Amino acid sequence: MFMANKNLKENKFKRALVVPFRNIVKKLCPVGYVKYQYRYITHHKLNLKNPTRYTEKLQYLRLFVYPKDNLVSKCASRDGVREYIKDLGYEQYLIPTFGVYDSFDQIDFDKLPNQFVLKCTHACAFNQIVIDKDNFDKEKSRKQFNKWLKTNYGKKTMEMHYSPIKPKIIIEKYIGELENLPLEYKIHVFNGKAKSLYVVSGRKKDIRYNNYYIDWTPFDGSQFNGWMKTDYELTKPNNFNEMVRLAETLAEKFPFVRVDLYNVNGKIYFSEMTFTPAKGTLILDDDKCDFEMGEWLDISKYIKN
Repeated sequence: MFMANKNLKENKFKRALVVPFRNIVKKLCPVGYVKYQYRYITHHKLNLKNPTRYTEKLQYLRLFVYPKDNLVSKCASRDGVREYIKDLGYEQYLIPTFGVYDSFDQIDFDKLPNQFVLKCTHACAFNQIVIDKDNFDKEKSRKQFNKWLKTNYGKKTMEMHYSPIKPKIIIEKYIGELENLPLEYKIHVFNGKAKSLYVVSGRKKDIRYNNYYIDWTPFDGSQFNGWMKTDYELTKPNNFNEMVRLAETLAEKFPFVRVDLYNVNGKIYFSEMTFTPAKGTLILDDDKCDFEMGEWLDISKYIKN
């Protein structure tokens, strides 16, 4: 679920001038496009020669590192990452699935339970949660997924590590309650070490984001895009250390990745791996946190090469 960025000070006139030429600029000058996008959203000039901010280093990885890494593309895909996790011996953390399909019309909905989740394998947020199959608008869903399957998500967002992923539909078991989606724990791993996370609650109702250092002390300054935290304290799961160990194991081959996990009644489930959160164009509540997180991320060996 995406929310409007409350902190984005948008120049609508400038945006109107750029939008008609956006795809041309992406193709002819991808680095220039990303520099402009970063400046437009964050109001900071992007330094790619000596990046120090967390968001700058994400841009460097986005442009020059992750598009060349086949394992990144595999782990960014919803079916490929399952193979990666199985190969590591952590299949017990995977959400059960009902199938992977090349097209919407291949799905036999009569064989599905009353609740399930449809997701495109090649993109972020191309998904649909079905709570009651009897009230499921199949035709509307077909049109939406047919459109999504034709979308080159990598080119659309300039996160080119998504482009090699073959578009498919994966159907997962619904693991939430009927009235509530489960909390999601998004753990940020820098050079193999988990340093911070945020917890998403209240999806489909009153969505909130609580930011923490990995020791569960508040990291409110890293809140981004004007989103709000809960007005009550969240309880750290009893098996949180296990969640952190899993995230670090899955992330150890990458300079940075966010590992998203669920924890339902003490059972840990893997959600996804995100390599460039929000395309790296984050507006943090406290700008100092951008530099603090930047110190956690060492990409010097990539810049030297």
